[in-house]
Amino acid sequence: MTTAAPKLLKTIEEPPAGTVFVVLADDVPNDLVTIASRCVRIDLATITDDVVTERLIAEGVAPDRAADAAAAAVGDLGRARLLATDDRLALRRAAWRAVPDRLDGTGARAIETVDDLLAMIEDAMAPLAEAHAAEVAEFAELVAARGERGSGRKQFEDRHKREVRRYRTDEIRAGLTELSRRYRDDLAASPRPVEIAAAIDDIAALATNLVRNPNERLQLVALFTKLGRPRR
Repeated sequence: MTTAAPKLLKTIEEPPAGTVFVVLADDVPNDLVTIASRCVRIDLATITDDVVTERLIAEGVAPDRAADAAAAAVGDLGRARLLATDDRLALRRAAWRAVPDRLDGTGARAIETVDDLLAMIEDAMAPLAEAHAAEVAEFAELVAARGERGSGRKQFEDRHKREVRRYRTDEIRAGLTELSRRYRDDLAASPRPVEIAAAIDDIAALATNLVRNPNERLQLVALFTKLGRPRR
């Protein structure tokens, strides 16, 4: 990769005539700044829940389940397809919506609530863990037959770590979206609209900060403790 990187960069800087590279990224880390500087940036809008729902229904998913999966996927069609087969999705969504009812402003209650939610996420990751286990077994057979050298073990392991991280982040972001919806639903009838609006802003801030890979548990506990206390 050390020798390939300069060649790849040169190809992008001076592409053959008629060649157009389309580079997709959720964010632009420092490693990609040079490439990004050579690109025309186009921000794509998030796919609406209605579009995702219609697509899932066209693929044979029941309308109610399709709508739930679309709402939880927040514009990610691939994730929506996965969630459409998840029988526990409704339970996780309900758990996030119930967070305000559980909080009392104490750290102990915030920790308890966060740990319950994270345990549900770990449980939801079982299918991904099974898929990874199957890939590991297949990879082990390949190494046994061809040897370790050039097997790409590190890339293989790194991909699994990224997929686990992405799944957890997507689950937490979807949960925060559901929590925000709960507060928005409460906003119109609340005698403290400013307090509710501030809570929504705090939730949005944490959802944005997830891209920086914070300590998820610590950040959620801090948020829930704050949400449970009266605002002055």
